[in-house]
Amino acid sequence: MPLFAYKALAANGTVTTGEIDAADRPEALRVLDKKGLQPVNLKESAAVSTKKTAPGAKAKPEENDRTKGKSEAEEKPIPDGPIKLKRQEVVLFTEELSDMLGAGLQLEPALRSMENRQELGNLKAVSFKIRQIVRDGVNFSVALKKVSPSFGPLYCSLAAAGEASGALDDILKRQAHYLKTLAELQTRLILAMIYPAFLIVAGIGVSIVFITVLIPQLTALIQSTPGGKIPLGAAILIGASAFMKKWWIVIILTLLASFIFFKAWKDNDANKPAWDRMKLKLPLVGPVITSRFYVQFLETMANLVGNGLPLLRALELSRDATQNRSLRGHLDQVIAQVGDGRSFSKALIRNGAFPPLLIDMISVGEQTGKIDMSLRRAAERYDKELDKDLQRIMALIMPSVLIVMAGLIGSMAYLMITAIFQTISNLH
Repeated sequence: MPLFAYKALAANGTVTTGEIDAADRPEALRVLDKKGLQPVNLKESAAVSTKKTAPGAKAKPEENDRTKGKSEAEEKPIPDGPIKLKRQEVVLFTEELSDMLGAGLQLEPALRSMENRQELGNLKAVSFKIRQIVRDGVNFSVALKKVSPSFGPLYCSLAAAGEASGALDDILKRQAHYLKTLAELQTRLILAMIYPAFLIVAGIGVSIVFITVLIPQLTALIQSTPGGKIPLGAAILIGASAFMKKWWIVIILTLLASFIFFKAWKDNDANKPAWDRMKLKLPLVGPVITSRFYVQFLETMANLVGNGLPLLRALELSRDATQNRSLRGHLDQVIAQVGDGRSFSKALIRNGAFPPLLIDMISVGEQTGKIDMSLRRAAERYDKELDKDLQRIMALIMPSVLIVMAGLIGSMAYLMITAIFQTISNLH
């Protein structure tokens, strides 16, 4: 059994040293944790410990602690590899941790408290693994990447910014708000799409009936009528029906192949900047992405600058937390100009991609010496703009679907009725 030499802080603040037997380093850390010791240094000092307990002799405290730690690990097995979390679990983890950090707890005790909670499910394992990595001197943001892919690049970048500025609790609180807003938006979108989805399914069903049943019957009726002539609109509809019936497999495979090709092109690193630029130009979607960027960028900058970070470092961290490559390129230009000695507002003006209102609010903050407050007020303003954009999109979904489906079904019905009336008139 390996022997670990440790140097640790006791609860009363004194430094204590000693040696413990443990199967591995994580178990040694658990033993020290059970003894109420905060490790400062922990090294393996021997490969094997040959100490044995005589029959009937009392086990040493270290062995008792090790046995307890082992039994706990057996009772609560920690899964190997990355742990996937649901979005609601990520929100719960972020809220719990931000509340405890805001109450004055240090990161490791806060994670230990979450680990000891009974109702957190997978979060117990996540908290345990993050705490073990953090205890070894690794940054919290790096530990998040190692433990679970569910946190994502944006989350980890914002956590790194919070660590650098000493405002991790504020950053996490805002990230929890963002995740809850995103979940609420998705819920609203799903609810708003139920009725349009029903209309789309019904429209597709009616179109299939038209193509497979009604149009062939109409064609047979017209052809059996003496002097019957198929109108141009009905002829187009009949031709489209015949084409769909003959080539429907090819059409479906072509659409599927196009989707796969587009996804492969979009996921290619060389094409991501172009795709990010295209997303910013999409109607309705582009303004939402841009407004969300302004809110996130301004809130992050306000937290970093407000906690004493230099402006240039705050810009670099905010740039790292930006996922859109096109917008990140604009921030690279701003960072380069601020690094050359220009003011923040002038660098934004020179870049030309930022709205005048945002630049004016930042300029006022620079003149008054309260740039963090100006950044926060600008973030609140753009947060309202984002909410308006989202409400506008939600309001347009149902009318758009209704208009498209009414136009499609109405056109088919009109052509068929026109053809029927023309056929009847030819009989007279």
